[in-house]
Amino acid sequence: MAALRAAAETAVRQCLNLEAEESCAVVTDDEREPIGEALYEVASEITDDAVIVRYPPGETHGSEPPEPVAAAMAGADVVLAPTTKSLSHTRARTEANEAGARVATLPGITEDVFTTGLDADYESIAAHCEAVREQVADADEIRVTTDAGTDIAFGVGNREWFSDTGIVHEAGQMSNLPAGEVFVSPTTANGTFVVDGTMRPHGLLEDGHRLTFDVEDGLVTHISDDEIRATVEDAADEVGDAAYNLAELGIGTNVAVTELVGSVLLDEKAGGTVHIAIGDNAGIGGETEAPIHLDGILREPTVFADGVPIDLPQSDDF
Repeated sequence: MAALRAAAETAVRQCLNLEAEESCAVVTDDEREPIGEALYEVASEITDDAVIVRYPPGETHGSEPPEPVAAAMAGADVVLAPTTKSLSHTRARTEANEAGARVATLPGITEDVFTTGLDADYESIAAHCEAVREQVADADEIRVTTDAGTDIAFGVGNREWFSDTGIVHEAGQMSNLPAGEVFVSPTTANGTFVVDGTMRPHGLLEDGHRLTFDVEDGLVTHISDDEIRATVEDAADEVGDAAYNLAELGIGTNVAVTELVGSVLLDEKAGGTVHIAIGDNAGIGGETEAPIHLDGILREPTVFADGVPIDLPQSDDF
């Protein structure tokens, strides 16, 4: 398909900058094989050292892939992972980066999101990321409020803010594709956040459907939604309080995303949105390991850095 081909060219050549002397592992699963094959086709035209590895979809986002998949990731210079369940917050991804791989994960990617989400100016996205980082990098506290009822404060401590720009040209770097966010793993959080955008398993929430989460001392203490609560409780049976960890605060910087479509991968990148995640943050600068990482997107937030409102990137059409 021509559309998949064009998106794969952008991912492999522009975003990952794969070169002829490098090795490349495309990691996919039974439900994302067409996207994996498109990436592999482009990669194999650049280097003779390209492989595609396919496995059954994982059980949850953040669950570890089979050991042979992890080994392929750790042994490659470049890794592209279009998978049904996210590999972003896994030891396999972390170990691949630590071994020097440049990694792009594409969790939950669909053909529509792949073709539309990669139709973007990634140099512009990188500039928006830098502008946001400059405003938040030295703040001790970040506060987020929304008209939907969010009022939550995050302690940043010594944690580093990261930029997901889509430009993955240096050894050990990692990004989602489609890209566009600045994020941190807070040391603590207190307050309430209300998701009124997109969150698994519901996808894009209908007007008036809101998911409320109370947070105290960095742990989620109340979840209004039965399905999400059950998912977190199941994870807590395995890892205890780590499942309730307030894992991430992210700020979307991709102004090419003009509407929420129900894909967390794409919607969390939308300029002018914030996303907050529960569970694992060990792969993004935190210390908590859990078998889940659940992102919820908040519409039209106001973000304060040490009490000063910051300028959020905004799409003209959003």
